[in-house]
Amino acid sequence: MHILMVSDVYFPRVNGVSTSIQAFRQALQAAGHSVTLIAPDYGQAATDEDGIIRISSRGVIVDPEDRMMRIRHIHRLADELQAEHYDIIHIHTPFVAHYAGLKLARKLKLPVVATYHTFFEEYLYNYIPWLPKEWLRYVARRFSRTQCAELDGLIVPSTAMQQVLLDYGVQTPMTILPTGLDMRTFEPGNGAAFRAQHAIAPERPVLLFVGRVAFEKNIGFLLDMMLHLREQLPDVLLVIAGEGPAEKTLHQQVQRAGLAEQVLFVGYLRRDGELQACYKAADVFVFASRTETQGLVLLEAMACGTPVVSTAVLGTKDIIGTGVGGLVAPESPELFAAQVKRLLTGKTLHAQKTREALAYAATWSHTAQAEKLVEFYRSVMELKQVSA
Repeated sequence: MHILMVSDVYFPRVNGVSTSIQAFRQALQAAGHSVTLIAPDYGQAATDEDGIIRISSRGVIVDPEDRMMRIRHIHRLADELQAEHYDIIHIHTPFVAHYAGLKLARKLKLPVVATYHTFFEEYLYNYIPWLPKEWLRYVARRFSRTQCAELDGLIVPSTAMQQVLLDYGVQTPMTILPTGLDMRTFEPGNGAAFRAQHAIAPERPVLLFVGRVAFEKNIGFLLDMMLHLREQLPDVLLVIAGEGPAEKTLHQQVQRAGLAEQVLFVGYLRRDGELQACYKAADVFVFASRTETQGLVLLEAMACGTPVVSTAVLGTKDIIGTGVGGLVAPESPELFAAQVKRLLTGKTLHAQKTREALAYAATWSHTAQAEKLVEFYRSVMELKQVSA
């Protein structure tokens, strides 16, 4: 199968969408399919994988990490893309990529699907807090409903996200398809070396958050939780790995709360063993985002043998909701801290959850997920032919 993907984000921009696209592309290509990706040019010298078409782009005012592709540059590719004889177009983001993907689908007479990666109803308020939350929810719901109606098929990463869209009134054919893991990529990484590099004592209890350091990730809640946990475990350390627009605010919160000795920001970590070493250096992975449509980092932590304490909201509910590989905690700083303490101080419980985490992560095979994606592509293509 010959697949054309379009996205407003991809590496070197690091987030869950980039990770998901890369995982599916690699698994699809390994299975013999051809996958071309249209993505922004970030103005950085980098060696791309084969099959990446970079589009001239400009900055985004509300988020300097992102870029906005120049849509006319994508439209100019239509004749060149026509000659490639694609079977389907897969859109990954709802901005320029959505509208460019739809126009290309009409021009090339191809079916078009999209993955609904982002829960905009909660996401928008973190970036436009001066507008009423109820008004933003209305806009987000209408925006999502309108965009989904323009598609031939829709991919959602969790049952919770599917229910959200059904509640919006979306009637587009949907399939639930989380991003899979390639367990081999989590084998490298030396946790002891990571601790030594950052002067963390081998016996010190370490919590870890990995992800975009953004307001919607609810990292401020984890800092509030640390205040309660520190009262019972004074030596505990929270490592925050990632970069993003909330860094300055979080550093200020750490200083105000007197948590400078209990919180360590390590910035962005490469996925060539550096990130894996960070996962393996931690005793517990902690997560409390309200907007995750999947929560892939929970599975990554488990794949490195690090059990999880997390809230179970939207996509994370599908992963941690049963408590396999970790513990579920409510969004209460005190109660969340209590669950973390249970895992840090209960050696038997920790060992059990570590074993569960490794076995559970292995069931999320990227190969199996890619096969399901191809099946969905084919079902959408057949429906398109019938309705033509």
